[in-house]
Amino acid sequence: MHSAFSKKDLNSTFWFTSEKIIHFIFSILIIPKIFNTIGTIDMGRLKFVEASLGMFTPIFFLGLSTICIREMVTNPKLKEKIISSALIMRLISWFVMGVGLILYAYFSAQHALSTIYFIILLSYLFRITDVFEWYFIVSKQAKYIFLCKTISLLIIFSLQYYGLKHQFGVIFYAFTLALDYLCQGLLYYYFLKSNRGSFINKWHPSFTLGKKLIKEAFPLILSNALVMVYIGIDEMFLKYYLNDHAVGIFGSVQFLVIGLSWTIGFAIINALYPSLAESYHKNKNTYYKKFRQLNAMLIILGIGIGLFYTFYGNIILNTCFTRQYTEANTPLRIFCWAPLFVFFGMLYEKHLLTISALNHEVYRFALGCILNVILCYILIPIYQINGAALAVLISHFTINVIYPLTHQILKPVPKLIFNKS
Repeated sequence: MHSAFSKKDLNSTFWFTSEKIIHFIFSILIIPKIFNTIGTIDMGRLKFVEASLGMFTPIFFLGLSTICIREMVTNPKLKEKIISSALIMRLISWFVMGVGLILYAYFSAQHALSTIYFIILLSYLFRITDVFEWYFIVSKQAKYIFLCKTISLLIIFSLQYYGLKHQFGVIFYAFTLALDYLCQGLLYYYFLKSNRGSFINKWHPSFTLGKKLIKEAFPLILSNALVMVYIGIDEMFLKYYLNDHAVGIFGSVQFLVIGLSWTIGFAIINALYPSLAESYHKNKNTYYKKFRQLNAMLIILGIGIGLFYTFYGNIILNTCFTRQYTEANTPLRIFCWAPLFVFFGMLYEKHLLTISALNHEVYRFALGCILNVILCYILIPIYQINGAALAVLISHFTINVIYPLTHQILKPVPKLIFNKS
């Protein structure tokens, strides 16, 4: 079948996917050893802190990434102003939220976790620099994203390997998470400065533009907040009903499915979205064709991930993890089918972004939060970690497949996916 995407689009996808595959290879070699060294209890604490702060991610990032990418596609002359304005808005937001969270951590009873809270909070400051990545995405110069992330990956994994040799604790590995984003930000700035020096010189932040972008992104701020609550619900229930060990076990499942596999589909969608957005405004038939082809690609990827972990998940757990993680086998076989549903939801979100109907993301994830809370409340006390995996799988299927295919605004989408043009 002839591809509706250009050679430049496919080239960007190649670089995005290559980076994720390299990350997958290095991660499977190093990260399980970190899980084993830290142990399920300390890993559970780290994952709990990440989930807790993750709920504030929408406020740190203001939902600006997808909005800004869309605006830069439709208004390429405003690239510099959009990026610089978004960076300033994010810095202000991080400072306000950061001060509040530091004071909370200081005065709360969880002093044992205060250092981890501070390090992960610092990582969010460095993650703000992903605004530089937007330029390369829109310009379809993904090779620079590949270089930045791969170089940073090699630096971080070298440090983590050193930490494994010297039996460093959870604080060290939390620090490497923050350092990873700092390295990426510095490398992005270097490549922009050396290859697009004029880009930095054209920076003219505009608070008027910034407020306009935040206003447009407000539905995404709400939906992303609901997403983070939705994602973190399982860890909260596991910690409440069980213990840090259970959170650590579930964290290993999330690492294998989300941290390694999920990101490949996410990278493909992000690489090809600028092309989708361009086609929507120029030629609807081409947009529909690209939509169908991308969806077919993601279905194949989702099925492949599910089959891979169904048949080889136990081997990976026995080979890469210690015996304390053997409980992850069944939850992994359940949760590994989530990407098949989530990829469709990710593509649906891009469609809503393109047609300026992001308010439906709020409804969708509000439904997901309510459903996941009910399912966790019912299933975790009975089935424990397996219940958490089952709860989130059912929730993903509901909000990523049933909701889009039945909601009124998406009546054209089944036609886009299944009908031939």
